Amino acid sequence: MRAQSSATAHTVKAVTPPHVSTPTRPSSPGTRPRSGTALALLGVFCFSLTFPSTVWGLESFGPWSLVAVRGVLAAAVAAVFLLAQRVPLPERRHWAGLAVVGGGVVIGFPLLTTLALGTSSTAHAAVVVGLLPLTTATFAVLRTGHRPSRAFWAAAGAGATVVAAFSWQQGGGALSAGDLYLFGALLVCAAGYTEGGRLAALMPGWQVAGWALVLCLPVTVAGSAVALSLEPVRWSLHGAVGLAWVAAGSTFLGLYVWYRGMAGIGVARASQLQLAQPLMTLVWSFWLLGEELTWAAPLAATGVLLCIAVTQRARG
Repeated sequence: MRAQSSATAHTVKAVTPPHVSTPTRPSSPGTRPRSGTALALLGVFCFSLTFPSTVWGLESFGPWSLVAVRGVLAAAVAAVFLLAQRVPLPERRHWAGLAVVGGGVVIGFPLLTTLALGTSSTAHAAVVVGLLPLTTATFAVLRTGHRPSRAFWAAAGAGATVVAAFSWQQGGGALSAGDLYLFGALLVCAAGYTEGGRLAALMPGWQVAGWALVLCLPVTVAGSAVALSLEPVRWSLHGAVGLAWVAAGSTFLGLYVWYRGMAGIGVARASQLQLAQPLMTLVWSFWLLGEELTWAAPLAATGVLLCIAVTQRARG
């Protein structure tokens, strides 16, 4: 998965963004910490279905076509919402940040992970991308100057270690050919999440996602025209459902609730909730794709959830 704040509210937020270390928890207009956590968790749920849905989508579309058409459809949904709410154009100073969000989250991450799924299993890709929370927290420190506590970093590092060990075990002690795509996806997505979280403190989160999608529309429309002319389309029920979810569910709804949640609880703290995403994706992969789960899955899930509990209690 609100009306735009007044100019005065924008000024206050721009001076003291919620991600800067302060005596109180970060918040945004209309978003309490608990509701921010709930929204971020809903975003994680939406994102956890992305890889299985992408695998379904690849049954009907080529990787480049799937990513481009996905972006066009998501932008169309976003444009309808923006027009219906009569949302004014963002201030000029926000367009650079929206371009980072679009390049990282709307284009970069979907393209790199879709290419990776051509050579890697869904389970392997899910656990590698499980390193995203720590990557995002690092980007947040560099971008916002926020300094989480040592306990926060220790728990985040432990969670990343659990995910990395699980990834290594699932891959049989070797890295797949798609790992370079996945590592690149980590970097561009972390940059997009961090910048989007910063902007979500200055405007409603769904508008951050919506304007980023609309900003990328010229690229996704041109990409769709070229890719569809080169990659054959083989329509199937799985392909249609997969495309519909990655466009409306993962890309629009997921980004909407995710950025609103980050505005409420902060980038670094929200990013740690994504430690649960790889295990959720493994469950979906088992139910939807028939992939086998090993004994390590519940063990890793327990370790990850414990780390999440610590990061949510530590001063972030």
